[in-house]
Amino acid sequence: MTRHAFRSSQVPPPSGAYSAAVSTGQLVFVSAQLPLDERGRVFAGSAAEQAGRALDGLRHQLRSTGLSLETVAKLTAYVVEPEDAAALDEVIGEYFGEPRPARTVVGVRWLPDGARLQIEAVAVRY
Repeated sequence: MTRHAFRSSQVPPPSGAYSAAVSTGQLVFVSAQLPLDERGRVFAGSAAEQAGRALDGLRHQLRSTGLSLETVAKLTAYVVEPEDAAALDEVIGEYFGEPRPARTVVGVRWLPDGARLQIEAVAVRY
C-alpha cells in the first residue's frame, strides 16, 4: 500500500522529522496535536482549554485529508497530570457524538513547551 502525507495550512508544520497526518488504505493516522494558540505556541490554559485547542488542531489536520472528527475511530491522549483526564473526557464529550471513538489516556512526565496534554488519532475512510 502507498502512504500519502497531509498537513493542514491552519496549524504550524511539524517541528520534527514526521508527517502531520498519513493515510494508507482506509486508515488515516494523525500525529499528536499540541494545544497551540494562534501564533503556534502552546496555549497556557486549563486542561479543558488545552484539550479543546488540541482537538481543534486534530480537526484541521483531518480536514486536510478530506475527513472529519466523525471518522475518528481511536484517540490517544498523553497527559502530564492524571487529574486532567476528567477534563479531557468532558471536552471529548463536547466534540464527539455517539458512538464516541475508543480512547486511551497515557500518563507522561513531560510534553513539549509545558503542554499539559496532546492528542493523536486514527480515522477511517468509509
